[in-house]
Amino acid sequence: MELTIVIVILGILAAFIAPRVINAPQQAKVSKAQTEISGLKTALEQYAIAIGEYPTTEQGLNALWRAPSPAPPNWDGPYIDSPNFADPWGNPYVYRQPGTHYGYDYDLYSMGKDGKVGGTELDADITNWVEETTAAY
Repeated sequence: MELTIVIVILGILAAFIAPRVINAPQQAKVSKAQTEISGLKTALEQYAIAIGEYPTTEQGLNALWRAPSPAPPNWDGPYIDSPNFADPWGNPYVYRQPGTHYGYDYDLYSMGKDGKVGGTELDADITNWVEETTAAY
């Protein structure tokens, strides 16, 4: 009887702990993507301060590493340490200027684990914008 109780308790613990242990590496990738997007945002701000505008969609994030052609007169880069524009899942970060979300100057995001726009949980996009919600009163 006691052995059965111990097995049941271990089963319950495993049911709660296993999903967290299994998802830990993926959650670490989400955190890494958030950190990388934050760093790219800082570099984009430095670029915009120097040049007076953000890189165009066509120039992309590469403008942070190498001067676009023709080179803006005030380009004082590189604005990043390395030209790694892939998220932790190996997909390129998406950059669009002008932005289309809630008045942001640009959109910068990772499509998450699944590499597709949208998604939930670990497949959710990791973005530079905050989704605005309207509360019903």
